[in-house]
Amino acid sequence: MTITATATPGKSLISPTDHVLVLIDFQSQMAFATKSISTELLRNNAALISRGAKSFDVPTILTTVAVDSFSGPMFDEIKEAFPGQAMLDRTSMNTWEDQGVIDEVNRIGKERIVFAGLWTSVCIVGPIASAIDQGFDCYFIADACGDISVEAHDRAVQRMIQLGAKPMTSLQYLLELQRDWARTETYDSTTGIAKKWGGAYGLGVTYAKTMFGASEGAHA
Repeated sequence: MTITATATPGKSLISPTDHVLVLIDFQSQMAFATKSISTELLRNNAALISRGAKSFDVPTILTTVAVDSFSGPMFDEIKEAFPGQAMLDRTSMNTWEDQGVIDEVNRIGKERIVFAGLWTSVCIVGPIASAIDQGFDCYFIADACGDISVEAHDRAVQRMIQLGAKPMTSLQYLLELQRDWARTETYDSTTGIAKKWGGAYGLGVTYAKTMFGASEGAHA
């Protein structure tokens, strides 16, 4: 049997219309104890994925725990990307056990869910384990998650992979949404996000455009 290749993306690649992004407990009190990633990088990556999701109109759920009584407000980097969007506040550590969040998941109606937040071993493992049990296709953005130690984060990542969840990174998330530089309607937004929050890659984009007027969408 001969296999014939086609110029089509793999089904496991995410697209702007095939998933919901769930951002969990990016809050001050949770960040204070996070040691597996620097607070600066965590906030940067939270901004990157938030701006990416907003740019591509990805349906996004923002949820907090005990926002007024203990954990504090969600990061400004996220709130600024979704101005005026309601935060779904919970008492449960496991987001999937909150009926308000589940109502929103069902309203949006996507079978693929991408998660990010604090802490990896509790607030990300819990909903991923629960969603997978119910048949959802789950991804998590590993460098937009954090925990009280590297050990705690790494063990949580291993556990989620064993459950069937797929890990990815923040920049990978943005570029997988774009996936083709010839998509001119989102090209400026994607490269703009990368220049501001994409680290060394963003510096490279800025350099190439400034020095040579380069564009990823043009063939050599």
